[in-house]
Amino acid sequence: MEATGARVSLLVLATAAICLIGCAMAQQASGVVATYNLYNPAQINWDLGAAGAFCATWDADMPLAWRQQYGWTAFCGPAGAHGELSCGCCLLVTNTATGTQAVARVVDQCDNGGLDLDAAVFNEIDTDGGGAANGHLIVDYQFVDC
Repeated sequence: MEATGARVSLLVLATAAICLIGCAMAQQASGVVATYNLYNPAQINWDLGAAGAFCATWDADMPLAWRQQYGWTAFCGPAGAHGELSCGCCLLVTNTATGTQAVARVVDQCDNGGLDLDAAVFNEIDTDGGGAANGHLIVDYQFVDC
């Protein structure tokens, strides 16, 4: 049993290392539309499977501390890797109207051409209420190390 546990631990570490290598190749975009999604991670104990998140296939078994370290986002922006390659990566998201920033972890994919931030992240950077009034924010993002 210990050998199996050690192999699983090595697999998790290898997956995390690959993600960091892929994410570290900083990509960025400006003037991107960010909408919001009601993932409600705290209410579902940060369970990617319960959220129906695309990245659950690869990241559902990551430790709880890893899953709850950052707010969540779906990613389909114009710059950066998409699909499985973006899973687990982190984005520094900046509200262009206010300059307010937050880091969000990619847990899902989307099809709106930008970001679909968890409501908590959206609200964190919507400090002037413009995003709530318009139903979206205009943001800049860049991939950052998690």
